[in-house]
Amino acid sequence: MDSPSVAGAFTFKISKGETTVMEVASHLFPRVDLTTAGIAPGTSMFLFSDINRTRFDDFREAVHDSDGLLMLNGAGEALWRPLTNPKAVEVSAFGDTSPRGFGLMQRARQPGDYNDLVAHYERRPSLWVEPIGDWGPGAVMLVEIPTDKEINDNIVAFWRPAAPLTAGQEHRFDYRLHWSAVAPVEGVVAQVTHSRTGARVFEDGRIFTVDYAAHPALGLDPGQIEARVTTSAGEISAQLLQVNPATGGLRLDFTLKGEVSVAELRAELWRGGRTVAEVWLHRWVAA
Repeated sequence: MDSPSVAGAFTFKISKGETTVMEVASHLFPRVDLTTAGIAPGTSMFLFSDINRTRFDDFREAVHDSDGLLMLNGAGEALWRPLTNPKAVEVSAFGDTSPRGFGLMQRARQPGDYNDLVAHYERRPSLWVEPIGDWGPGAVMLVEIPTDKEINDNIVAFWRPAAPLTAGQEHRFDYRLHWSAVAPVEGVVAQVTHSRTGARVFEDGRIFTVDYAAHPALGLDPGQIEARVTTSAGEISAQLLQVNPATGGLRLDFTLKGEVSVAELRAELWRGGRTVAEVWLHRWVAA
């Protein structure tokens, strides 16, 4: 790699199989201080799914190459952020130290999830980034760009170091890329499978539903699980955690109330003093 701002040398070792693994060694030599470097970038496409289905007049159930950003942070938390197709460019930063991995996942794997006999989005691979060594402090960055066509890659995810990459020094970032149906870290806790939202019918507010796959960590009694839901704006009410008989997993419902233009939402499930499901994150932006 050679440009006015940086030179770089890379090695790639590729192993094929059910999971294709690429081991990357990157050596960066900035010619100027780089304050907005992006390490291990990946792109994808998200047009619509359950969370924004009503915006599109389309016969298909969903159209996307990825449906969420999965992160395993340095503290060992698994976080799931459903993707969106916003009306204006949105940038999200998930601060972390020594990340264990992140990637753009495609979880909807049944043909009926899309009803598309040509594109076969259920076959699209997920991409997981596994850092090698300690990447230190920084943030997983997520960029979501508006699009009205599925031909446009409108999703970008990458790591941004907290400190600038200073000119005149070598900066090394090594990592593995895993292309597969699932990430190597999935399944330790219950996965988020669906995220939906809509207006409340008989009262003010907006309802959100989060479905979790069945998992031994959830136990047999949802009454033994504490749901912790927070918002950066407005108020949370009408929390309900119950068994979803259609899946055998759990469903969390809650309502966001108040005059809210933007809200950062977070939902956690706790049992026996530990989290038993992926932490669900979502940015709600009023139309």
